[in-house]
Amino acid sequence: MEDKIKFELEFPIKASPALLYTYISTPSGLSEWFADNVNSRGELFKFIWDGAEEQAKVLSKKSGERIKFRWLHDEDDPYFFELRIQVDEITKDVSIIVVDFAEEDEIDETKMLWENQISDLKQVLGSA
Repeated sequence: MEDKIKFELEFPIKASPALLYTYISTPSGLSEWFADNVNSRGELFKFIWDGAEEQAKVLSKKSGERIKFRWLHDEDDPYFFELRIQVDEITKDVSIIVVDFAEEDEIDETKMLWENQISDLKQVLGSA
């Protein structure tokens, strides 16, 4: 299997960091925009899309700032995905930073998927 390439995307978003953190770090928040349904048991999150399930483990989180997951099928690999809230110190503009990995021939598709997901998040937040 070829190595995946790390990429980072930044999306300006009109929402308070505290509210945004709820949407990126809780099962109820994530099921509003990221998956059809999300359940968690401790550090293990189960994401459900169209009946298909994927499980991810929380690697780290910092309240109000970021959460980092690793898919269980990538458990032996260094890959993860992270959702990070960034606030510009001067303008106070809020952005969400997505860090993820994809195989070279899937990068554009994966970025497009994230753009669609974040678009859904903005709709839910009324920030679109």
